[in-house]
Amino acid sequence: MPNNSPSINLAKNRQLPVVDRFLNWGLTVGRLIIIITEVIAVIAFIYRFSLDERLIDLHSAIKQKQNMVSALKNDEAKYRNLQDRIALASTFSVKAAASDQVITDIIHLVPNQIEVTNLLLNKGRMNLDINVLSISSLEAFVESLKNYEKIKSISVDNIENRPSVGLSVNITITLK
Repeated sequence: MPNNSPSINLAKNRQLPVVDRFLNWGLTVGRLIIIITEVIAVIAFIYRFSLDERLIDLHSAIKQKQNMVSALKNDEAKYRNLQDRIALASTFSVKAAASDQVITDIIHLVPNQIEVTNLLLNKGRMNLDINVLSISSLEAFVESLKNYEKIKSISVDNIENRPSVGLSVNITITLK
């Protein structure tokens, strides 16, 4: 026989009041928010461990590189000193070439009647001690020096009459 027992529902179709439905919805959403917040906190906590590990690795790499730099410090000082000396030698080489050219040009200007006994070159100044047989040779030499483009000024400082060599003359030349 079929068991069809009638059911009796004494409660009417009562719906939950709005306040109860709102509280039920609020509690459900609140639980979800708390769960999501806890998941984010756990992820941040785990990510912090990976960041700490990377930070430790970076610190050790920095220490290794600092040790390497300190080990190479003396070599760097040697190389910098060598570079400075090479630059200085290069500068002097260029200046020496220019000075050599000026000295060569001035020596070519000296006539046969003049004997150069001393030539001193010092910081853009040249001192010549010469022995001259005649005044006309001295005048020709001074005139040729005046016409040379790399000479700024000429000064005849001292003229002495020496019977054995003729005139002994000291000339100071200022170079450009």
